[in-house]
Formats: sequence, structure tokens, C-alpha cells
Amino acid sequence: MHKYLLYCILFLYTLQISHSQENGVVALDLPVRNSLKFNRHAVNPTFSFVREQNRYITFTNKRQWVQFDNAPQTFLFGYSGRFSENIGLGVSLFQQDYGVQTTFGGILNFAYNVSLNRESNLTFGLNVGAYQSGINEGNVIINEPDPTLQNIPKNFLLTLNPGINYGTGFFDFGFSVNNLVSYNLNSSKLIEENPAQSLQAHIMYTGYVNSRGFFDESKFSSLFRSEFRKDKTVLSGLAMLSIPKGLWGQIGYNTLYGASVGVGINISEQIAIEYNYEQSMGDLVEFGSSHEVTLAYRFKNQRFNYSGDDEEKSVFTSSRKVRRVLASKNPTKKTGSATPGGLKSRRVKQEKESSTPIKDDELENNDVDPVDVANLEEENRKVEEAAKREAERIAQEEANRIKLAEEAKAQAAIELQEKREAEAKARALALKRKKEAEAKAREEARLEAEAKEKARLEEEKHKAEAAARLEAERIKAAEEEKARLEAERLQAEKEALEQVKREEVEATSQLEAQVIKKDSLQQPEIDDETLKSINDLNQMAEASKNIQNLLIDRLSDKVNIKQQDLDDLKEENDLSEQGIYVAPKPFKSISAENSEIESIKNEIDKVIEEQEIKIQELEAVLIKRKGKKRDKLDPLSASYLKTIEELKAERLKTIRIKENLVANLETINKATEIERKRRIKRAAYQNQQDRYEKDRVALEQIKKFTDPSNEPLSEEDFDFGEEQSDSIKIIKDVSNEENGFYMVIAVHDSEEKRDEFLRKAVAAGQLNINFFFDVNSNKYFIYYEKFDYIDGAKNALEAKGDKPYNGNMSIVKIEN
Repeated sequence: MHKYLLYCILFLYTLQISHSQENGVVALDLPVRNSLKFNRHAVNPTFSFVREQNRYITFTNKRQWVQFDNAPQTFLFGYSGRFSENIGLGVSLFQQDYGVQTTFGGILNFAYNVSLNRESNLTFGLNVGAYQSGINEGNVIINEPDPTLQNIPKNFLLTLNPGINYGTGFFDFGFSVNNLVSYNLNSSKLIEENPAQSLQAHIMYTGYVNSRGFFDESKFSSLFRSEFRKDKTVLSGLAMLSIPKGLWGQIGYNTLYGASVGVGINISEQIAIEYNYEQSMGDLVEFGSSHEVTLAYRFKNQRFNYSGDDEEKSVFTSSRKVRRVLASKNPTKKTGSATPGGLKSRRVKQEKESSTPIKDDELENNDVDPVDVANLEEENRKVEEAAKREAERIAQEEANRIKLAEEAKAQAAIELQEKREAEAKARALALKRKKEAEAKAREEARLEAEAKEKARLEEEKHKAEAAARLEAERIKAAEEEKARLEAERLQAEKEALEQVKREEVEATSQLEAQVIKKDSLQQPEIDDETLKSINDLNQMAEASKNIQNLLIDRLSDKVNIKQQDLDDLKEENDLSEQGIYVAPKPFKSISAENSEIESIKNEIDKVIEEQEIKIQELEAVLIKRKGKKRDKLDPLSASYLKTIEELKAERLKTIRIKENLVANLETINKATEIERKRRIKRAAYQNQQDRYEKDRVALEQIKKFTDPSNEPLSEEDFDFGEEQSDSIKIIKDVSNEENGFYMVIAVHDSEEKRDEFLRKAVAAGQLNINFFFDVNSNKYFIYYEKFDYIDGAKNALEAKGDKPYNGNMSIVKIEN
């Protein structure tokens, strides 16, 4: 089952890789992404020119996820590289097999370079792809014809991939657009929704290793790419080290396809082979590995100006390094003059041509003229003397050059020393002036801070007095407003109840008067059917009244429970503030209770709406009956009228009682929210108090069980925590601490670092160590002295001495 599941995942991902669209149309996407050596124009259209000196014929085979049967496979045959000083070209044929689907086509590449200056250039590139995609019937193995495969036609497409690259001495920057335009020749339409369309940006570095031995003149290249697609972004990196001996290795990583590693070797100076291994990671880790093999033939380069003139050898040839000889710009013309150099060269040539000296008997046998021999010997002697004098002159010039170089070096060393001394004096003078300016600025800032602090204290004092006065007035006004609203609410409820009672009395009186009036008149005889109808109307009215009363009673009970909870919560808060413990109430769900109240309100609204509909129906029946029967003493009509009046009275009563209960409920909810905030604030105060008591216990334990240090502690042994400024820091609302100026020596945000500093301070002999906690910054401030006035604190700061724990002393003021 696990194997079949992997096959399904492979098929779905293959569809994604090939970007299959409707009617079998696929997008161009060659999987050659693991090599910086071959097929570079498939990565970016400008790479057939950028950092390239050679031309290659390559044949590449890549098999992806080989653990599966019929795994994706790509064949690529190409010829590309540098063709002139400013042009790069490439042509490639490819075939991609994804299961039963096959894509076959070719790519034409053109790159043109524009030189901007000596160290930079701009390259433009374009890939034009033409390919055909469809079902490979030879790979389809089925027992019965599949209409789905038969209905997929073959498609022939054209696509354009433009690119641009800006190159400097070592870096290249550029981007390209994959599948910018894709045109289907079969349907004569552009492919508008192409999932393989993307913007690709890259940064490439190319440099050489300056070392001795095996890695001398090795070439290092790295490429970083970002591919921005519509549904995702793919990042990748690739690095290659190429050794002149004919070896190279590369390693890379792709966020979509995983990691890769490769190695290549030059079998000869023209033939090379490369192998790359790719391992899937992340979401595709189950897909396993992929293999890529490339066989290449290299044409010798033309030593173009742009890019390095790299020597590529074979590992099977001699390792002797051939030095490059540059031709002279002004070559010496051949003449017949007998210069010393010419004579010497001729003599050397003669010695090479003849390995044995000329003997006298040979001269006689060959009829050589003795005068010519003597002249030749004299000429050779003069040449040797001239060469000796030239060698002595060159040696003397070399000695003079070395002497002058040593003298220049010594003079440069003296000048450098004098320059360093002058710079040191200038830095010392500048540092002295800077310190004086800083001291002056600190003094001015101190005086200014004291003046501002004094003015601020006065201002805050006036503001606090005004705020206290306004707060008292606000509380008094709020209490008066609350009392007025409560009185108005009670009065409104009282008047509403009285109004309901008056309306009930009036309705009852009217009904009784009608009954008495009807009884005084001659009543017609009531038949059984009429009597039954009257009884049904009375029962309906009574049932409606009972339902309304029941719902009103339920809502009233819930409001009373809410009022009781409010009273209990207020009592608990009042007693807690007086220091009296009250047992907590059993837990109940507030949300469930509110949901039940809303349900009752909805039921009441529904009953009121149904009652309105019933009244309208009864009125319609009454009007219809009066139209048919004109008798004013009709008992059934009288019963209808009575029932309608009772239903209206009950409906009005229910509406008013509901409105009063809802208004009372809103008032209770607001008051309950206020009391809850009181309880939360009290709980927060208790948490702070618990922290303070816990901190006091920890401080006492440290002072009690920490022994004095046997060795003197230094300032480096103390962790002072947060760096403090020279200005006075003000902290407000610090519980359990008095107002004043505290000499803080460390600030920490964790108990572990705080306790460590306290232990070292006690071990160093400071037994008056203490600290307080600031809830606003959530930090501990450690100190051992406190002053009521700023002058005493400043004097203590100036006379802090060289105690190791005083290295970061500062002044912190507490204002509660």
C-alpha cells in the first residue's frame, strides 16, 4: 500500500513539474540545474557568453527519482559557447519523458555583449524554444483503450526566454524571464495561464585561488538564484571549484528539489565527463535520488578579452607547467648586420647544428681557409667579451637597484614611524579635548537636569493636587449621578407597574360593563356549537396568559440571580479591602447563564409576536362574522371581542414588564463589570505582594549563606546587566519602597542573574545590598544606598571609589 501511495504522489508531482495544462499543453522546464560547467545557457540566456572562453558539444542524460519505475528522464544534446569577442551562441535538442507523456524540441540561444568600461560590461541574451508535446503511445500499456489518453492531442509550441547580465571584475548580476511568451501553433493562441512562467534573479561570483601546490590557480565559482513563481518562490545556490589539473567538484542546494553534489574530470584536453547526484529533501524526501551524466567535447579557446584565460589539462597528461610567452609589441627585424647579440645567437645556432668541434685535418680535407677560421675565432672572442661586459653591467645595475630599494624602504619606514607618532599625538590631543568637552557637557547637562527636575517636581505637585481635586469632584458627581439614575429607574418601574394595573382595572371594568349591558338585554339562546367556540376562545386566552406569565417569571428569576451575584461580589470586594477573607462562591458559567437569558428573551419576543398574529386573526374573524350576522347581541361575537381585549392587555403588560427587566439587567451588568475590575486589580496587588515577600526571603537567604570570598574579586567578575546612562532615571509606582534617590549598581531582568550578582556583592563585603522590582519594565534594580536629596546622591556617585561592584553605578529616583 505504501508503494502504491508513492506512485500516486510521483504521478501528481510529475504533472506539477511538467506544468501540464488543458489539452496536453506543457511548459518548457529543463531540469539541468546542478552544473556550472555545461549547458549554462539553459540556466540563463546570457551564460553562453558570460565567463565563457570555450565552445562545447555536450550530451546530457538526467534520470530523476530512479527508485520508481518509468521515472522522469531527460536527454539533452547541445552545441554552445563563445563564438566571437562579443557574441555567444547555442543550439540544443532535448527530449523529456514523464511516464506516458513525451516532449521533444530544441532551443536556439543568442547572447550579445556591450562593453561599458574596462571593468564592466552588459550582456543581453535570448532563448527561443520550439517543441512538441503529447502522449507516447509506445509507453502506454493497457488492456482496453483509454478515451482519456486518446483525446489528448499533440501540441507544437514556441516560447521566449529573455535575460540580461551586468558583469564586473568578479561579480555578475542579472535576471531572466522564463516562458515570457508561449504560443500554441496548433490552436493559434497564446498560453495565458502558464504556471511555469517566472522571474529569475541571480548573483554570481568568479575568482581564483592564490596558493601553492595542487590548488594553485584553481577557479572558484558560485551562483545564487531566486525564482519567483505565481504560487511559490524557489531559492538555490551552487558552488564549483575547478583545478587546472583537469578536475572539478561542485555542491548545491535547491529549496524545492533538495541538495546536489557533482564531480568532473578531463579525460583529455578536449574530452570531459561530469556526474551530478541530487537528493530530494523536505516535502519530496520520499522521492529519493536523481542522477545526471554529461559527456562533453571542448574546442580550444581563442583567448578572448573578457573572462579569464584558463588552462584546462587532462589528469592523464604531464603535470609540467608551461609558462605563457607574450609576443613583443616591437619585434626585431632580421638584418645582416653583425651585432653582438646576432653573433651570439648565430654561434649558439652553430653549436646546436654541430655537436663536434672542427678539427684541423677536417679543415684540410674540406679545403677550409685558415684565415676564415682565425676571423671566426676572433669574432667569437669579441662576442664572449661583450657578453661578459653585459653580464657585469646587468649585475651592477641589479646591485644598484637593490641598494636603492633598501634605502627607499628604510626611508619609508622612517616616514611611516614619524606619521604614526604624529597621528598618535593628534589622537591623544583630540581625546583630551573630547574628554574636556564631555566633562563640560555633563556638568551643563547636570545643572540643566537639576533645574528641569526641580521645575518638574513643582509642576507635578500642582498637577497632583489638581488631579486629586478633580478626582474627588468626579467621584462625587458620579455617585450623585448614580443615585439619580437609580431613583429614576425605581420611579419608572413603579409608574410602569401602576400603569399596567390601571389598564388591567379599566379593561376589567369595560368587560364587566359590557357583560352587564348584554345581560340586561334579551339574550338569544346559545346553541352548543356557539358555547363550544366561546369556551375555546376563553381557554386560548388563558393559555396565552399563562405562557407569558411563566416566561416573565423565568426572566425575573434570572434578573434576581444576577442582582444577587452583584451583591455578593460587591460584598466580597468590600470585605477583602478591609482584610476579611470570604470563601469563594461555587463556579458557574457566566456565558451559559447569559445564553439562557437571551433564550428567554427570544421566547418572550416570539410569544408577543405570535400573540399579535392571533389578535389580528381574531379581529379578522370578528369582522367577517359581523358582516354575516348583524345581531349586536350575538354571544360569540361578544366572546371574540372580550378575548381580543384580554390578549391586547396581556401583550402590553408583557412588553412593559420585559422592557423594565431588560433595563434593570443592563444596569446590573454594568455594575458587575465594575466590581470585577475591582477584584482583578486587588488580585494583581496581591500578586505583587507575593513577589515582594518571595524576593525578601531570597535576599535574606543569600546574605545568610554566602561566605566572604577568599580571593579579591575584580570588576570583570560582575555582570552589571543593562547599561545605565549618566542622566538620572525616574521610576514611578514602585511598591514597598519610599521616594528618594537610589544608588543603583546593577539592573537585571531575571532572578538567576540578580541572585548571582547579589552573591558576588555579599562575597565582596557589601552586606547592605538590596533591590526593588519595577513592574513597568519588569526588571530588578540592585542598590545599597538611598538618599532623600539629590546632592547626597551625587556626592556618593563621585566618591564611589574602586569597589568592583561599583563599576556601573547610576542614580535612580523613585516617585510614588
